[in-house]
Amino acid sequence: MRIEPWMPALAPRDAELVAEIEARRGGALFNLDRMLLWSEPLARGWNAYLRALRQEISLPPFLRELAICVVARLTGADYEFHHHAPELRKAGASDAQLEALNDPDAAATSSQFDELQRAVIAFAIASTRDVKIADSTFDALKQRLSPAAVVELVAVTAAYNMVARFLIALQVTPETRP
Repeated sequence: MRIEPWMPALAPRDAELVAEIEARRGGALFNLDRMLLWSEPLARGWNAYLRALRQEISLPPFLRELAICVVARLTGADYEFHHHAPELRKAGASDAQLEALNDPDAAATSSQFDELQRAVIAFAIASTRDVKIADSTFDALKQRLSPAAVVELVAVTAAYNMVARFLIALQVTPETRP
């Protein structure tokens, strides 16, 4: 990592904030959190926004995690894929689908995914690479998702592009598991 991970002894932070982040993470801080906590306002806002995207929206978890994993593969954010591929698996992805995401372009036309899933992959590719979305790509989503789900998919894809850029710039590494 390019910056030493935050520790309480290095810069005291609001204990409630740290506890909220730990609770969202299942009891422990991740390396990403240890970067964010160098800036308490950033950590607070990030925690609230990402919690909403991960826990409060109506977009089906499979589609949410699919978009995140496509962003991770396209940007080279291995940390992001490390954390979200298991979530995609929990949401119902097969090993073959996870393997297919190693090549998002091929995945966008793969029979491993249904029509809606391929539309999500195509959207995540366009949003990540080009920013501007072709009408045909967007219309494929509008035909299959509610307006709320489309807006949520756009927000998830944009947010995880932000996450990827943060992780890559700071060279945040995945946690080691005991």
